[in-house]
Amino acid sequence: MTTRKQIVAGNWKMHMTREPAVALATKLVDGLRDGGDVEVVVIPPTCLLTDVRRVIEASPIALGAQNLHPAVQGAFTGEVSAPMLRSIGCTYVLCGHSERRQHFGDTPEWVGEKVAAAHRDGLTPILCVGETLDEREAGRTEAVVEAQLTAGLAKLDRDQVAQTVVAYEPVWAIGTGRNASPEQAQEVHAFIRARLRERHGDAVADRVRVQYGGSVKPDNAARLLAQPDIDGALVGGASLDAESFLNIVAAAR
Repeated sequence: MTTRKQIVAGNWKMHMTREPAVALATKLVDGLRDGGDVEVVVIPPTCLLTDVRRVIEASPIALGAQNLHPAVQGAFTGEVSAPMLRSIGCTYVLCGHSERRQHFGDTPEWVGEKVAAAHRDGLTPILCVGETLDEREAGRTEAVVEAQLTAGLAKLDRDQVAQTVVAYEPVWAIGTGRNASPEQAQEVHAFIRARLRERHGDAVADRVRVQYGGSVKPDNAARLLAQPDIDGALVGGASLDAESFLNIVAAAR
């Protein structure tokens, strides 16, 4: 089996203005002189990407964006394309975060377009999948996750699938203070890897990194990240505090 490098990404969502963002990025750089065996990514709001890049560009921290439009360019007011993001230093981009699906109407097929566009223009997509509380209680977790995973990867070849990061984020655990138990998270991560194995083969399934996201904090990170199919964390609120985020990175190590 291929050894997968842990990846810890901080999604800052729609938080902070320029000065606090630069201050946070500076603290992260100071606290993370060496990424070691963990890949670390920060994902600020679009308007702060350039300022944060200036702080982290000589560090082991990578830069990601929260969203993209599948087109290369065009009359899409308010949107950004993959080439634009690449041109300002991004190497990662979130695709299909539950808040995009819930509040902005991103369908599974539209998310698949975004994932394909990211690969087309040299970005690594982080494909987010996960069920709501109603779906979990109805016993539909696997069906929902499989549908989102299938649509999100539909336009990729095997090499592109292998280079995609998948983030399992149960919607009921995002920003709620609740998180899936390590056993619950591992069960879904193992299901995702089994589906990847069925559809794309052992070599691909063993390479894809599957993160857990959903109220990840320093006090629960170690137990979550110790699970065999959990390859890192997509961190929300705790990524806005340098000490908390660095402690999660340390747990991943």
